[in-house]
Amino acid sequence: MEQPLFGRRLKELRLARGLSQSSLAADEISTGYLSRLESGRRQPTERVVAYLAKQLDVDRGAFEVQSTNTSLAQALSLASSADGTGSVEALMAALEQPDTGDPSLRWQALWLVARHWRQLGDRAEELACLKELDSIAEELDLPELRCRGWAALARCLRSVGEVNQAIEVASKAVQLAREAQLSLPDTSAALMALVSAEAEEGRLPDARAHVDELVELVGESGGVLRAEALWSAATVRLRQGDQEAAREYLERAVEFFDSRTDLTLWARLRLAAASMYLQSSPPLVDRAAERLREAEVALGFVGSPLLNQELLTLRAHLAFEQGDHAQARAHLAKLHEDELWLTYRDRVRLGVLEGRLLILEGDMQEGLRRLKELGEEARRASNVDLAAEIWRLLSEALESAAERVVSSPGGKDA
Repeated sequence: MEQPLFGRRLKELRLARGLSQSSLAADEISTGYLSRLESGRRQPTERVVAYLAKQLDVDRGAFEVQSTNTSLAQALSLASSADGTGSVEALMAALEQPDTGDPSLRWQALWLVARHWRQLGDRAEELACLKELDSIAEELDLPELRCRGWAALARCLRSVGEVNQAIEVASKAVQLAREAQLSLPDTSAALMALVSAEAEEGRLPDARAHVDELVELVGESGGVLRAEALWSAATVRLRQGDQEAAREYLERAVEFFDSRTDLTLWARLRLAAASMYLQSSPPLVDRAAERLREAEVALGFVGSPLLNQELLTLRAHLAFEQGDHAQARAHLAKLHEDELWLTYRDRVRLGVLEGRLLILEGDMQEGLRRLKELGEEARRASNVDLAAEIWRLLSEALESAAERVVSSPGGKDA
């Protein structure tokens, strides 16, 4: 029951079961105490361990970590040859030991742990792993490892809103891939990381040039690379306002990609398609609902806390566009029960939805204040298209409010 390993294991078990901190704590312990347990700042008592085991429906041994005598090589062998969280926990425990082994083993271990945190949606933990990966890759001086580490780091930085730094890191990855003539997967991953960061910051001409290069590079190779390249192209077209071309690219990816190749990506493509349909003008509600139904079935098998939050977020947006504001509010309440793992852009768009709901529910002043704050935040973060969307919605809300005042008893005098 050593900390911080106990806390990491506890958090992992909670997320795997889709529980919020408040629902796990219930009336027995405070959410603040549970948070300190998960962060490793408090040592658990026997009574609390027994309570948590009962709530999580696990044996007490589920919290125990392997002996710290396990070497990194042994833990890596276990983690790379087995599924499940236990092997990753053993790997984390081995990484806590003084680093006296082969740096290439440590790089591989950190890569697996970073992927684990990314799948759960914990970008703070992922970012910490990726930063250490970068320093080890520099020591090893292997271009493939440096490129892969930079591409992953850029994606993570973009997700948390550090877009300028993401562009800088991704640009280095692309330059290295070209100079070292790296493989198609490495070069494509670097380009995708750069495209997503440039699009996020509003550098759309640069993003368009790089994504066209990516699509041409991948060609008709098929599989994951082609699906992700088409998805990237769709994202850039959407940000440029070309909704028809964006839908064409993404629908090509959705239609050709086989779920047997990668069921998680198959589901993510449908979530992306649903999001795009809801952002269309006017929103394509029926098509979005169909894609969400397909994704929900797949997530029953491969769902993670992050993907389940993305699904619930899109359910909230769909309910709003269908005019079911009570259902949209219920989805929002469920999302706010726990820490949000969504990307920066998705969190802002969720905040916009909440502001619009407040306005429709009669709290005009608070709703407008939220929208103004989010619009200013997006502007400061250089998310040009996101800021423009928020200011447009704010303008429409003000116009609608003015119309209601004019049409109310008393008319203009009101």
